Amino acid sequence: MAIVATSTNAASAAPAEPGVGPLLRAWRERRRVSQLELALRAGSSARHVSFVETGRSRPSEEMVLRLAEHLEVPVRERNALLLAAGYAPRYPETPLDDPALDALRAGLERLIQGYEPYPALVVDARYDVVAANRGIAMLLEGLPESLLAPPLNAMRLTLHPRGLAPRIRNLPEWRGHLLAQMERQIALHRSAPLRALYEEVAAYPVPEESGRLAEPPEPVPYFALPMQIEHAGRTLSFISSISTFNTPMDVTVAELAVETLLPADPATVKFLHSLMS
Repeated sequence: MAIVATSTNAASAAPAEPGVGPLLRAWRERRRVSQLELALRAGSSARHVSFVETGRSRPSEEMVLRLAEHLEVPVRERNALLLAAGYAPRYPETPLDDPALDALRAGLERLIQGYEPYPALVVDARYDVVAANRGIAMLLEGLPESLLAPPLNAMRLTLHPRGLAPRIRNLPEWRGHLLAQMERQIALHRSAPLRALYEEVAAYPVPEESGRLAEPPEPVPYFALPMQIEHAGRTLSFISSISTFNTPMDVTVAELAVETLLPADPATVKFLHSLMS
């Protein structure tokens, strides 16, 4: 990040950047943690936390990171806290195609390929698809080329009226689940691109009719909200599971998520395994 020098008049006219204190206070309030509770977690005192939040005391780099850890601040935002406190960012943001991440990419590819015939994909913080297996390709069969042009975006593919939305049998419930998931991510990451994506997909018209099924699904007691999607004249049911990396030390890695679609009924299992025979 470049620091641009400005004249005294321009600097006085521009709004001042928030210091680390207000940022930490905002994260603490978002997590609904008192100053005393945060101080106890971080091995400090409520007085010191108060002084940091009001700008009366400048925290050390170690204290900024310790408070951020106990507030579960995302890695990207921890860099912002360090910058606001006058320190250099701690966590790099390595491009995913950098040779340094070769082993990571290869591991992710093996992971999602090993999950076949069940669908699995890897997305970044904006839900752009960075890897997908043949199970995902199966679900996307027949979608228009305009939606399949890179970069693929999982939310657009799912909720667009020309995407998967007309095929999803329980679209109102699944759409509500996805939008609520995005809202939680926006609150956590304060991402302008993610907010723009949310506003885009939330404005998509909801198809009034999703088509008729040649083979209605049998009632099944589900243990979580499934995505019920029409494919080849039958309804496939999946439960979504999302995994992230533990203790990431890189912004790019921290924002990757692996989504696997677990078959939610025996009929879906049978059909997917029939594709391998």
